[in-house]
Amino acid sequence: MELRQLNSLVVLAESGFKVTEAADRLCLVQSAVSQHLAKLEQELGTQLFMRKGKRLVCLTTAGETVLKYARQALAIRENILAVGRDHREEVSGMLRIGTTHTQARYVLPPVIRAFRQIYPSVSMQIQQGTPQQLVEMAMTDQVDFSICTEELGVHSGLTAISCYRWNRSLIAMKGHPVLKRRPLSLNSICDYPLITYTFGITGSGRLQSTFARAGFKPEVVLTAVDTDVIKTYVREGLGIGLIASMAYAPQQDQDLATRDLSHLLPWETTWVGYHKDKYLRRFQQCFIDLLESMVMENGVVKASE
Repeated sequence: MELRQLNSLVVLAESGFKVTEAADRLCLVQSAVSQHLAKLEQELGTQLFMRKGKRLVCLTTAGETVLKYARQALAIRENILAVGRDHREEVSGMLRIGTTHTQARYVLPPVIRAFRQIYPSVSMQIQQGTPQQLVEMAMTDQVDFSICTEELGVHSGLTAISCYRWNRSLIAMKGHPVLKRRPLSLNSICDYPLITYTFGITGSGRLQSTFARAGFKPEVVLTAVDTDVIKTYVREGLGIGLIASMAYAPQQDQDLATRDLSHLLPWETTWVGYHKDKYLRRFQQCFIDLLESMVMENGVVKASE
């Protein structure tokens, strides 16, 4: 069994079982990938793929198990290579970050700017996803680490580091009657159509339970994973919005008014998480250190020293 066979299996699964796409990603001809997979099945003596004619459509139960161990084997290989690179003091490479839109758009830019000053030769890749997808990315080494609010802090397979706390704010078009409500309460928020994050995104689960415990059920007319989409439909007059406080940008959002809701809603914690067995290269650890030291409560970022 060869690592290149396991690599072909992993890339094929990530490519939706399209051999041509997997070959392109591996910089191989299609026949070479097919040969790797055929030899792997032959050596294991069991069928790894369900087929429809000559086309591969999905993994068998055995294939799913082999895929899990293949990913682990490749991750171990990458850890070994990473140790060597660090001891050769290489300062180049690829930093792969998984995160949500809110983190990527409103929190990470100053951190990335500071990181680039320290490691200008390290290229970066940001993949966005839901908290559940981000856990999977970190567990399967599709990213070096993930950054989000939910899921990372409770997964047993990840090392999770708490970075900062944040809360939510209400946004509405200037002049909207909700802005005149004094004091602003959960009950008064429920008097208006609400636009907020999709369930499972940016602490929305705890948001729903907070309203439910108080005996209120807001009229949620639209949900989105993207804060900027929420703002767009607030501007369209569809309702008022609930967003992460750090996602209100005074310069860009001058047509919107905001009200802090930290006295009404639970505080959330943003985590950075990576596989417990992952070896962190120096530049990967550096980024996490910058994230911890630069980002303060409610996603306020202080300038790097």
